[in-house]
Amino acid sequence: MHPARLELTHRLSKQLEVYDAPTVSISAPEVASDAVLRTVHDQEYLDQVKQVSADPTQIAVDFGLGTEDDPVFAGMYEAAARIVGGSVIAAEAIMDESTVRAVNFAGGMHHAKRNKASGFCIFNDAAAAIHRMLERGAKRVCYIDVDAHHGDGTEAIFWDDDRVLTISIHESGLSLFPGTGFANETGGPQAEGSAVNIALPAMTGDAAWMRAFHAVVPQLVRAFNPEVIVSQHGCDAHRDDDMTNLKLSVDAQRQVALDISQLADEVCQGRWLATGGGGYNVTGVVPRTWTHLTAIAAGKPIALRTYVPEGFRRHVLETYGRAVPYLMGDDAQLWWRNWEVGYDPADPVDRTIIATRKEVFPLYGLDPWFD
Repeated sequence: MHPARLELTHRLSKQLEVYDAPTVSISAPEVASDAVLRTVHDQEYLDQVKQVSADPTQIAVDFGLGTEDDPVFAGMYEAAARIVGGSVIAAEAIMDESTVRAVNFAGGMHHAKRNKASGFCIFNDAAAAIHRMLERGAKRVCYIDVDAHHGDGTEAIFWDDDRVLTISIHESGLSLFPGTGFANETGGPQAEGSAVNIALPAMTGDAAWMRAFHAVVPQLVRAFNPEVIVSQHGCDAHRDDDMTNLKLSVDAQRQVALDISQLADEVCQGRWLATGGGGYNVTGVVPRTWTHLTAIAAGKPIALRTYVPEGFRRHVLETYGRAVPYLMGDDAQLWWRNWEVGYDPADPVDRTIIATRKEVFPLYGLDPWFD
């Protein structure tokens, strides 16, 4: 979660002229107020974060603060609250119609729960942004999480809220943190079907990942008919990321960003807020993936065969001692087999798809097998 991820993404986006479109503007995020943070977090938890932020010699393990995943540091409260501020001003801009799309690639802190830090996440900026959209009049918001890890914090915050559909496609909790996110986790008693989980086996790869996404996500988004899509684009599912095992390419992650963009155009009149998330190959994967995401949101996608600027590659080598790929893509084959042409019950990915569709599709009037 090194801040270099953000600086390098910004640098690469700038060198590839993503920000030069006349429709693109950059807004500096403010530190979110306590009132904003309280919309998705308990005051007792906020007090604990403030305490350890002011005095890092203290820890509050019961609140997830001071653990291996969430070590405490001076200024932690302000840093985490500023990430929330970025996503909230993006949400406000969408709701007041000053923009249609927005990106906060510093955001996507999807493991943070109401009263606990988890998985490198202190405050849940995506949840705060969704809450602000609901406050500003949105009746239905769809949250799509493509991080390799289950978006458990965002799901938990809206577990019993039928105004928010959370969809998470991730590596199964049988092999990866946080150990949750199975097909039968479908929402609270007042919001059954509001949580959707596609828990994929390790080593799934591009083709099967894309197949699973397209066998579940577009159908449910259309059925739910949200007014806004909020998406989390953790790129830790990449094959060069040591934290996970899905083995994806930049090409597949770019394609799903395009697919979500198209869904927003189809269902939400383009309204779309995208965030970052996980991603631990700091120099080679994260900047390329999130530059693609930003460019797509800006309406000027970057071709996969585009060369990474020499100045960027030289900067990374001199600063971090790491070589960066020459191209913006991984030269992957993105063909996948559509669900409609048939399925194989013996295939572990198809079994995951079947399990998710059987749990959720009937709740939306969709046939769990063929629609």
